[in-house]
Amino acid sequence: MQVSKYLKKWFPLFALPTTLAFVLAFVVPFFMGLYLSFTKFQVITDAQWVGVSNYVRAFTQDNDFLHALWFSLRFTVASVVFVNVFAFALALLLTRALKGTNIFRAIFFLPNLIGGIVLGYIWNLLLNALLGALFQHDLTYDSAYGFWGLVIVVNWQMIGYMMVIYIAGVQNISADVMEAADIDGAPFWPKLFQVTIPMVASSITICVFLTMANCLKMFDQNLALTAGAPQNMTEGLALNIFRTFYFLRNQQGVGQAKAVVFFVFVAGIAYIQLRATREKEVEA
Repeated sequence: MQVSKYLKKWFPLFALPTTLAFVLAFVVPFFMGLYLSFTKFQVITDAQWVGVSNYVRAFTQDNDFLHALWFSLRFTVASVVFVNVFAFALALLLTRALKGTNIFRAIFFLPNLIGGIVLGYIWNLLLNALLGALFQHDLTYDSAYGFWGLVIVVNWQMIGYMMVIYIAGVQNISADVMEAADIDGAPFWPKLFQVTIPMVASSITICVFLTMANCLKMFDQNLALTAGAPQNMTEGLALNIFRTFYFLRNQQGVGQAKAVVFFVFVAGIAYIQLRATREKEVEA
């Protein structure tokens, strides 16, 4: 009772710095950006209201934007599936009583510590060397090369991170539940789909959300690996917005409108995914 009284008294004081930082660093810039998406400007002080024309131009006069939207969606679906399947498989393998599991966990996690730009350039050299040796082509020869190159890079970087989350989920499964399944003589696959996966549903929710959000927002790997080549065919949404805002003349307002669409797109998909996977948790 006394603790609750002190919490109510002092909570506003301790929460004030964080709340103030959140308002200044996120809320204010967000609404400023929302306003600027309805204007034509080069710098903030010369913004002129143009209504929804920036949004109309983004969807009707810029085919690259719609292609980037579709590219990001396809890339995200492929990456979410591969990253989570491989990360979960590694988690199952590295939670067994095997020698050297801690070393392998560290090795698989290490790529996540490398920055996206550095990672993109390293894989650019590796993949171009491989494609050159096999087909006398590079990543910019065909958009399919760039697409699957990005999938490989993101998988190599993110699998280890998601593996750690899945390991925590698998280790949190009650030993009594697994022992009961073994006593009943449950084969591996039925036990996996009917016991293990439902019991780690919360970990699946977190990993799918993180993978999806990071893939939709991907910028630095995309820039370093292909820079959108060939002919912007491997350009994701974030890279398209960057190019519109900084490299197209008098298109800052259009770029800002794309950024707002980008935010709504990512937030909407993330919300749907969280609702869907959390329902599975309840059922489990």
